[in-house]
Amino acid sequence: MRERTGPIFLVIAFGAMLGFVAFLVVGPRDASGDTVAGPGTTVTTGQGDDGTAPTGSSPDGTTPSASTTNPPTGQEREPNTVPGSTVGRPWGSTPGLIMFRGNPTRTFYGTGPISDNPAVQWTYPDAGMCSESTNLGVTTTWCGMGWTGQPAVWQREDGTTELIFGAYDGAVHFVNAETGEDTRPRFVTGDLIKGSVTIDPDGYPLLYTGSRDNKLRIIALDREEPTELWSLDAYAVDGIWNDDWDANPLIIDDMMYEGGENGWFFAYELKRSYDANGDVAVDPEVRFSMRSWTEEQLSNLADQNVSVENSAVAFEDRVYFANSGGRIIGLDVSDVRNGNAPIVFDYWAGGDIDASLVVDAEGFVYASIEYEPSQMGPIETTRQDEVGQLVKLDPYTDGDPRVWGLDLSASEDSGLWATPALHEGLLYTNTHQGSLIVVDTANGEIVWQDGTVGWHSWSSPSVVDGTLVVATCVGELRGYSLDNPRSPQRTWTVPIGEGSCLEATPAIWNGTMYLGSRDGYLRAIE
Repeated sequence: MRERTGPIFLVIAFGAMLGFVAFLVVGPRDASGDTVAGPGTTVTTGQGDDGTAPTGSSPDGTTPSASTTNPPTGQEREPNTVPGSTVGRPWGSTPGLIMFRGNPTRTFYGTGPISDNPAVQWTYPDAGMCSESTNLGVTTTWCGMGWTGQPAVWQREDGTTELIFGAYDGAVHFVNAETGEDTRPRFVTGDLIKGSVTIDPDGYPLLYTGSRDNKLRIIALDREEPTELWSLDAYAVDGIWNDDWDANPLIIDDMMYEGGENGWFFAYELKRSYDANGDVAVDPEVRFSMRSWTEEQLSNLADQNVSVENSAVAFEDRVYFANSGGRIIGLDVSDVRNGNAPIVFDYWAGGDIDASLVVDAEGFVYASIEYEPSQMGPIETTRQDEVGQLVKLDPYTDGDPRVWGLDLSASEDSGLWATPALHEGLLYTNTHQGSLIVVDTANGEIVWQDGTVGWHSWSSPSVVDGTLVVATCVGELRGYSLDNPRSPQRTWTVPIGEGSCLEATPAIWNGTMYLGSRDGYLRAIE
């Protein structure tokens, strides 16, 4: 771990200043029928509550608690912290790939072994997962799964390995990972689901997911059908851009961290427990919320797009996130349960940041940034030219935090939508222009590249079992040997969906790769 060097240097580019407001209205709802989420009432929480930890016991007489041990490392950790030893490791006590990129630093990609000659084993479902969706006044038909679209994998106590994912048909699906058959009824929302779901890391049978129907939800998985316990409407606060929930909820010791396309960021204490009947329960209370933008930042943008679409990351006692206006924010959450989460890092990169940040074991932060000249004004463009589109930041320095920045811009839309994979001091990522690149984290040098993955490559590469797994925008899932991590060698190719652009990120568990496609289907490849 690096020595901390003193006060935090806040980069206030072009007058971007700090500011936040902390309040929120939340709403629980019932679910019925085919487990359909319908209109419900909203209630105000946070009044008359003493903030104590959840009570109650599970059916076996035990009470899961916020995990302070990460089994893969066997190391105790301080509550509410994410030590560097967890980088590259699974998170919590729930076995599986339980969130987007596997852990709070977004650096765990699954388990092997991966076959040298994989093939499609099954395709789900029988008919494509499609629906119509209206966004910003435009109605479009959406099919299958796209960005970020990584399934979650839950290795349940009953021996079933279950895939859980949201899709463009507006439903959460529950599928047996071995057979491709449904394990539960779908949970139907009011619109499509673009992001990735989170399974509770601490043993509670809970699922966390957002939807384009304005709702962030907590769903119980211990009933006959998936049952909504709580929801948050994007319009409960004075948002600025949109109402989707694309970010993957981050759960750390009974706290949930999540940003919305309304431009707000939230920290909720979940208060997970079991009721008198042995059913899982939650009673979320907002502990901290903030606007991700300032008026000064808006004055530098060509539009008001300051949505939070990337998934929060955590390291030690900090949580980091970014907005689509290019602002990267770090919060000290050591006292968040008392409503205190001061900004300790603030950096303006100039461009849209939808990809999730990545943190390495030393606490350096890596940001993938989009370069969209069609949507940027002159101030944003100038800042982008200064910063780059793949950037390494030192959030603990008292000087300029930019360690290096890589120029991946072009005259047209370019840069990065994919979240890089971190492996042995290297970053592996797809670019929007269609190159798979390998970057040395020490100096930002591109040490290898493959320019054949296709324009619009947004899927995030994964490294599992010495294999780099890459979904391309030319309808192929590829495997590259990392015998030499600085020079990947392609060893296999699996055609998917007759040339479909593969935006979604695969989940990899016990060597099987589960990948959704815009052609309407999810496939198991082994």
